[in-house]
Amino acid sequence: MNNYSSRNVAIIGAGPAGIFAAKELISKGHNVTLFNRDIKPGGLAEYGIYPTKHKMKDGLRKQFYAIIANEKVSYFGNVTIGESADLTIDEVRSLGFDATLVTIGAQGTNWLGIPGEDLIGSYHAKNIVYHYNQLPPFSTGKYHIGKKVAIIGVGNVMMDIAHYLITDKKVDVVTAIARRGPAEVKFTKKELEYIVKNLDMDDYLVEIEHATPLMNDLGQDPLESVKFIRAAYPNGEDTGSPTIFRIKFLASPVRLIGDENNHVIGMELEGNTLINSNGNIKARGTGNITFLDVDTVIFAVGDAIDQSFGLHYHKNEYITNPQPRFPIHGISYESYNPISQEVVPDVFLGGWARKSSDGLVGNARKDGENAAQAMDMYFQTLNNLSAYDQKTVENKILNKIKKMITKEDLNSLLLEEARIAVENGIPSYKFTSNEEMLEIIEHNRALVKQPK
Repeated sequence: MNNYSSRNVAIIGAGPAGIFAAKELISKGHNVTLFNRDIKPGGLAEYGIYPTKHKMKDGLRKQFYAIIANEKVSYFGNVTIGESADLTIDEVRSLGFDATLVTIGAQGTNWLGIPGEDLIGSYHAKNIVYHYNQLPPFSTGKYHIGKKVAIIGVGNVMMDIAHYLITDKKVDVVTAIARRGPAEVKFTKKELEYIVKNLDMDDYLVEIEHATPLMNDLGQDPLESVKFIRAAYPNGEDTGSPTIFRIKFLASPVRLIGDENNHVIGMELEGNTLINSNGNIKARGTGNITFLDVDTVIFAVGDAIDQSFGLHYHKNEYITNPQPRFPIHGISYESYNPISQEVVPDVFLGGWARKSSDGLVGNARKDGENAAQAMDMYFQTLNNLSAYDQKTVENKILNKIKKMITKEDLNSLLLEEARIAVENGIPSYKFTSNEEMLEIIEHNRALVKQPK
């Protein structure tokens, strides 16, 4: 490949979408600069996958670090980008890149907007997941987890949090709240296996009995749900925890109730019925209100895009070109300005930044790769090379962001964490605060500068 076709790309976000997009771009001869909010890369894969899944995490880390180690990749960590951050997206664009790919994931949070969500003991699932996965600053945050916990939602995130509450916190009761019925659960059998032996099966059968008339009316088989649960038992893990796990179907939270100190002491639920709306099963409230005795509520109801990032958005998505110039499988990856009704010519979107909470690591990876292919199609329409100079850009950013870390800093940090893990005979070790990591990095920088 000749130099004229080699382009310089900024990727904002170093999770699966961003890193695998980088791999795709460098395979086509382009140069990539990865900007990451966190010190360490990985995003969803590093801080979203349950911490005891060591084999999965280690496999992804090896792939990530091999890509970042490529000479065509530069890494700038501990850099925030947004309207009130270290850099704005327009400042990144002004550094001379041919194009910018945004793969920041869904950094916002969805809430139901019910009274009491601001009480102590009410949390979003993302905060809890980041906490037990040791992502600074969530790793050192204080979360009041009581003995009776409700999780709103019935997907794999709910299962991961229930796993944490059962095995680590050993709370008395975990109750998952599903607004629809047993046929609409989103968690997989594999995730259920981690905690199925804590499931209160008698209570589950009562829930199935309650839902049976509605399921029959909709043409659903209640026994299929029971078979699904029982199929998880042969490979179910023994948690060694006395926690009781329950799932309550056909219920929607309408209000959290607090005491005089603003701590959660309960939740009101509205019973639901189910309707078939053009093939989609939807919940409708019945007006029947019941009380659930809980002291902690965790909302696992999805994530949202960061509205302060600096791109145009509608509802919960950044806006993409409605008539894509470079579609991949019919999908648009180009950022769009609905006010001027023009494409933002050099900005592309990938992963959860393009479509939030869409699948897990594999989906994010593929979407990042597709975004990179769209960018490569865009590059073929350009006539001139950019004025980008990697050293000049690095110096500019270092002058503005003193705590930015480079690929060399990252490597020294990883070596130190690996050394501590070996020394303590544990599978892996993570520093739990940015301050600790930056201290190690500064120490190693000083050692490198010492005269021999």
